[in-house]
Amino acid sequence: MTSPTPPNSPADSADHKVSNFLRQIIEKDIEQGTYDSRRWAGSPGDAAHHAKGEPDPAKIRTRFPPEPNGYLHVGHAKSICINFGLAKEYGGVCHLRFDDTNPEKEDTEYVNSIIDAVKWLGFDWAQLGQAAGSAAPYQASDYFDFMYRAAESLIEAGHAYVDEQSAEDMRANRGDFGKPGVDSPFRSRTVAENLARFREMKGGQLADGAAVLRAKIDMASPNINMRDPAIYRIRRATHHHTGDTWCIYPMYTFAHPIEDALEQITHSICTLEFEDQRPFYDWLMERLCECGLLAAPSPKQYEFARLNLTYVITSKRKLAQMVNEGKVSGWDDPRMPTIVGLRRRGYTPESLRLFADRIGVTKSDSWIDYSTLEGCLREDLENKAHRGMAVLDPVKLVLTNWAEAFGSDGYTEDCTQPALPHSAIAEGHTPPADRVFKIGKEVWIEREDFEEVPPKGYKRLFPGNVVRLKGGYVIECTGCARDAAGRVTEVHAKVLPGTKSGTPGADSVKAKAAITWVGVADGVQAEVRLYDRLFAEAHPDAGGKDFLQSLNPDSLKVVTAYVEPSLAGAQPDQKFQFERFGYFVADRLDHLAGAKPVFNRVTGLKDSWGK
Repeated sequence: MTSPTPPNSPADSADHKVSNFLRQIIEKDIEQGTYDSRRWAGSPGDAAHHAKGEPDPAKIRTRFPPEPNGYLHVGHAKSICINFGLAKEYGGVCHLRFDDTNPEKEDTEYVNSIIDAVKWLGFDWAQLGQAAGSAAPYQASDYFDFMYRAAESLIEAGHAYVDEQSAEDMRANRGDFGKPGVDSPFRSRTVAENLARFREMKGGQLADGAAVLRAKIDMASPNINMRDPAIYRIRRATHHHTGDTWCIYPMYTFAHPIEDALEQITHSICTLEFEDQRPFYDWLMERLCECGLLAAPSPKQYEFARLNLTYVITSKRKLAQMVNEGKVSGWDDPRMPTIVGLRRRGYTPESLRLFADRIGVTKSDSWIDYSTLEGCLREDLENKAHRGMAVLDPVKLVLTNWAEAFGSDGYTEDCTQPALPHSAIAEGHTPPADRVFKIGKEVWIEREDFEEVPPKGYKRLFPGNVVRLKGGYVIECTGCARDAAGRVTEVHAKVLPGTKSGTPGADSVKAKAAITWVGVADGVQAEVRLYDRLFAEAHPDAGGKDFLQSLNPDSLKVVTAYVEPSLAGAQPDQKFQFERFGYFVADRLDHLAGAKPVFNRVTGLKDSWGK
């Protein structure tokens, strides 16, 4: 179920629903009733026999079909939002389906991570896309029996043959863009010979790689994908779902259209790299309809441009390389573009849905600047991330006249500040309780907030200048103490009584600046991880260069900070705006695991990379 949108959230607003070619196609199909008749509902291979439960009368049916061989990344998030989002928008359904046709690389770990990612993004197939009574996602392996029957039907109709060339000969005989392919010497086998050999493949009588089943199409086709593509191969590997039932497995390009047809998918939406595969998709649908295994109308494939995001690598192989070589701490490292990494970094489902909607859907490749993604996050968090003060590079400020002003060095006072600014509170909603923190003789301030000899235009602490401790008193700087090396160890100032924020005398002394601070009396020490972009270059692997050479050496800096007590009570995954520094999240794994709370920087208050 889609998670509720908070007050004032920009995510999922109807204002963002702009027309694109996919919406135009869907609206035309709905207007013309292309799929209303459900003419395919009585075919021998219909969804009622082979999918999970009876199909419901949806206007459209889409699918998100990941292979469970790795963790999903931000590009997959775009696809999830498109497929589930369009289904929801037009009163249809979307199937989460695992294309589990490659058992050597697949694992239940990835299955579970994908399920978790889709649900976290706000899409629940129990409410949107699963047939009545079904509790689990779809999976290609549910249809292996039908796929095998379809392969035999193609052989019987003269549209497929068993090829026993070596992989090298098959590759050489396929030709290239400048010359046509060469027919396999096994292409002229009889139907009976092909059936017998294919059944021997299924029965485990041939070694891995000894033979493949190929579609018989056209070895001279200008589209190399139509030059008798392989549709079944021998692979002795234990499948995470079917175990050792099968030793032959369908190729993705063969399995995927069949899965779409059996699940009555109306709009099979994928990225542009599959555009050249569309002719085979249509060819297979036509042949299986001719064989009587499927009925019209067949699903149609539509392609959109994949997400190209600057400062990001989405190659699964390269992401795995960084994990395996220890360049990052794991798939959920907050610098990784994986959904688990983005989630741990502090990204919200609403911000990713807003991002997917904002960048739109096109048929032409283009690059999206990373700042667009960060901007969507800021927009989402602005009105719901509670504020708090933290000191990331602390130096102690001593108010030398504190006892004189208040009667005791140990005296403390409560200060209050709103958890959210008034502008962030939606009309009719109750504001959250104010933050409460203590001011006393000693507080922590940022080291950069003091300069003994200030540069031109500097308005913070320097001898003789007055500033306000935000939410507290106005103070006048008197100097500092240094160690033997000349490093400032303390800043000294006088408190000006009667100037506390929120009191009648707050404006009695004009201060040109207000600085953030944390009281020594109730401040809590915390570990703060200052994450930044993983790569220092916008296109880390452009021109075939070694992408590891573009790693940003400053992508992570860990500091010991002090935070106000309201932040110390944070729960894992809770987001905050550290005033002046940006947005931070309590680490969802480490925050309560050690002696100190742990916060990750999500993003700054504004884009600094543009400079």
